[in-house]
Amino acid sequence: MGLKIGFSKKNADRFYLPGQEVKISCGLTHKTYTTESDNVLICRQRIIFSLCCFVLAYIILCARVSYVCLSKGINIDTAIASEQLAEEEFLHLKNPVKRADILDRNGEIIATSLPTVNLYANAKKIKNPRDVAEKLNYIFPEVSFERFYDLLTRKTTFVYLKRNLSPAQQSQVNNLGIPALEFENFEKRIYPHKNLFAHVLGNTNIDNVGISGLEKYMNERLTTSTKPLYLSVDLGIQNTIRDALIEGVKQFNAEGAAAILMDVKSGQIVALTSVPDFDPNENIKVGEREMFNFATKGVYEAGSVFKVFNTALCLESGKVKVTDRFDTSRPVYFGKARVSDPHGSHKMLTPEDILVESSNIGSTLEVMQVGKKFQRQFFQRINMDKELSALELPEVARPLFLNANRWTNHTMATISYGYGISTTPMHIISAFAAVVNGGMYFEPSLLLQKHREGRRVVSEKTSESMRHLLRAVVVRGTGRRANVEGYQVFGKTGTADKLENGHYNHKKSISTFISGFPESNPQYALLVVVDDPKGSKETFGHTEAGWNAVPITKNIITSVAPQLNVQVDFDIEKQKNIVKAAYKNQ
Repeated sequence: MGLKIGFSKKNADRFYLPGQEVKISCGLTHKTYTTESDNVLICRQRIIFSLCCFVLAYIILCARVSYVCLSKGINIDTAIASEQLAEEEFLHLKNPVKRADILDRNGEIIATSLPTVNLYANAKKIKNPRDVAEKLNYIFPEVSFERFYDLLTRKTTFVYLKRNLSPAQQSQVNNLGIPALEFENFEKRIYPHKNLFAHVLGNTNIDNVGISGLEKYMNERLTTSTKPLYLSVDLGIQNTIRDALIEGVKQFNAEGAAAILMDVKSGQIVALTSVPDFDPNENIKVGEREMFNFATKGVYEAGSVFKVFNTALCLESGKVKVTDRFDTSRPVYFGKARVSDPHGSHKMLTPEDILVESSNIGSTLEVMQVGKKFQRQFFQRINMDKELSALELPEVARPLFLNANRWTNHTMATISYGYGISTTPMHIISAFAAVVNGGMYFEPSLLLQKHREGRRVVSEKTSESMRHLLRAVVVRGTGRRANVEGYQVFGKTGTADKLENGHYNHKKSISTFISGFPESNPQYALLVVVDDPKGSKETFGHTEAGWNAVPITKNIITSVAPQLNVQVDFDIEKQKNIVKAAYKNQ
């Protein structure tokens, strides 16, 4: 009996046909046993994890920045200081030069340092000093063979042979192939404009250390920071004024001259020059006169220029008015001492007339109404009793009084017209600027500064009155030759006999003209002083300031006023009325 096997759809999955014993489910195969699918899944999981970490870090960073900015804030000063420090460190790393550049107010380089090398030797290792000296003398003919031979035979381990070699010279020395000759990295101070800023900058010694001028005064600043030092001086203006001074010295056969241009609203010096001068690039011995900075160290009696300060203090006291009149027909006596006028005006003079005619008697009568106590206090307020120590130069002098311990009535009188007190041009222009700028005294400075604080020495009313009075000196007085059309120049002349060996030399004088412009809104003060000018046919033998210092001033203002962008006033009718009014008051 055979076995009957039946197949049905119901039982079909329970039985296997041949070849079907190892039948594997398709679903199971792809989901469980496929290796490629596993790798993709793991990669996706890792990417998702990385993104989550990045987002978390970003959130933490944002939270921290928000906390610092909104909760504690940022210290701006610290941030700026750090940035500046980083900048200085960067410059120090990039620049082998250690002494900072000096720039004018417009960023022009007026002093810089260049990297160089010094040649030195270990003399003990020199086997044939004569041969080496001959070879070095061929490369450096300016140094004698004897000098090199002397240095190379000193039997020392270190001796300088030549400083500040050029690259070509260094290459020639290297080609000698002498191991005992070595080089030292160094720097050389360079003044691109030579004599132009000689008395402002001064110079450095062979070790590049400041020994005079601003280089000496600011030596620490220039060697501890590589950031450039900006000065208030203007290269173009300085050049114009120096040229005018040199021409004036030649024209009037003078021993020398000096000039200072100052911004009256800040006390900053735009130009300062004293001639004769010197080239600070040259390491040679210079004459005493060339090295002497007359603008800041030249102490002298300025004469009638001091009538500016005398009139200002008298008006400020309230005891003298611009309408007052003084009888100048007779000399004033102080015991045996007499005060008189050289030309003898013999008139009733107002304060304006006293300035215009430069009356010694009038100045004496004015100050006698005020008294020596107020006079002395006023001179102390305008620094006429002290050294200008804030000025960034070591070459400064202190004013001298003939009778400092005994301020007598005669002392009071002589000081009123510029005798009995010796001071520097810098003292004069600083005080003058205060008298005409609205009454504020600013310490003179060579550094470029945005904001400067001053102190009041006279009222605005007194200052305005002084400008009007000084304008009359230029319109109809001894300053007529400085009346540059359109610039409303005002000022005062002064001529004084030169004091030599304790005695006045009546054949020699020092001429001064202190001026400002424009009168309506003073911006600049200019002082020109000429040392011992000589008379000529052009001056009819005269040596007074009106014949030399004044025309030099005119040449300077004519040239520099446009450079300074001073607004020109060509109101002809206005100028005519000023002139008419001036002559009407005579």
